[in-house]
Amino acid sequence: MNRDKSEALFKKAINLIPAGVNSPVRAFRSVNENPFYVKRAKGAYLYDVDENEYLDYVSSWGAIILGHADEGLVNAIKTAVEDGTSYGACHPGEIDIAELIIEAFPSIELLRLTSSGTEATMSAIRLARGFTKKQGIIKFRGCYHGHVDSLLVKAGSGLATFGTPDSGGVPEDLAKHTYVAEFNHIETVKRIIREHKDIACLIMEPIMGNMGVILPEGDFLKDVQEMCQQSGILLICDEVITGFRVTYGGAQHIYNIDPDITCLGKIIGGGFAIGAFGGKRRIMESVAPLGDTYQAGTLSGNPVAVRAGVYTLRYLRDHKELYDLMGQRIELMRDYILKIAKKYDIPYYINATTGMFTGFFSTGSVNDYEAAAACNRKAYERFFKQMLSEGIFFAPSQFEASIVTLCHKEREISKTVDSYDKVFRAMASQL
Repeated sequence: MNRDKSEALFKKAINLIPAGVNSPVRAFRSVNENPFYVKRAKGAYLYDVDENEYLDYVSSWGAIILGHADEGLVNAIKTAVEDGTSYGACHPGEIDIAELIIEAFPSIELLRLTSSGTEATMSAIRLARGFTKKQGIIKFRGCYHGHVDSLLVKAGSGLATFGTPDSGGVPEDLAKHTYVAEFNHIETVKRIIREHKDIACLIMEPIMGNMGVILPEGDFLKDVQEMCQQSGILLICDEVITGFRVTYGGAQHIYNIDPDITCLGKIIGGGFAIGAFGGKRRIMESVAPLGDTYQAGTLSGNPVAVRAGVYTLRYLRDHKELYDLMGQRIELMRDYILKIAKKYDIPYYINATTGMFTGFFSTGSVNDYEAAAACNRKAYERFFKQMLSEGIFFAPSQFEASIVTLCHKEREISKTVDSYDKVFRAMASQL
């Protein structure tokens, strides 16, 4: 596969942009590869500047669900752009998207739009602190909630990839207010609550997506919610990845939990930069100008992003049966892949839910940070490179979810399964 043009662009980029990228994982460093440069995208595929085709399992890190350049969405965007790209003023689309989100999430009574998921989690943390008059935060090791100072402690995703649990530039006085529990280990939450009385909130991904997909076990989520309620701690659900991906109504709908605040992003903009945080009315009324917790953004509720989001959410609302179909396709692919792994004696384990899955090079199940971190990263590096040469683009990190869109259909499943067979056959002699 020729990538000469991408290589030339990368050489130019590293003299202009830190490491040549605008988000760390895009550098491909954990797989010792250089990035390719995308020229266009359509359906389930990316096309680079060298005209190579890639079946895309990154899907803009979860922002794409209808498929790239969906015709209906493109038409909606064109109309929106013709009406102006930014107003800095109120417009009807803000109400439309708020109604759609509130209808889908019973836990949300009021919401505020932001320009990213990071802004949403940052604002939710500030709101929780302002509402409770406490400073402490509980998060789970390996969960990544955006590059927020208070949350860059034992984070996953890019930070786990580079083996850097804490970011430079985060003041110790701020980080000391963040307490780290273990996902799927309720006793770690109990201990923190018992030992610290200054906790404003607990923030969690109900399904972990930034150490790969890790599903909650048993009553773990309900137990967390009960502990928060008993201790006067606000429960924040970070559904930036899972919201509208795993079902219409998010993971909290599947697991029947009722968070105080929910953070959203990715899909609600149909591929445009947007986020939102919302929750109980009594809490959200603390946000300025009603209350004293300040949050603002010139591009919050950007009209183009909102119109794209309204189109996407209405489509998903009107075609909810597609979630079942997407889930069935992932399960079918999972079964085929595991049979292939067994055939070639490759230690491989898959966690999957609707819209997302992760394959771990592991001899056992992966249900927490320790199990994920113990996976064979060298094997993943070989897997990534060989799959890329087969024209399949997985995330350049073991610690990310593989994202499926509505355009990942029978043809794409067959291509993926066939490539797994070829790559695992080649890897069998290397492990």
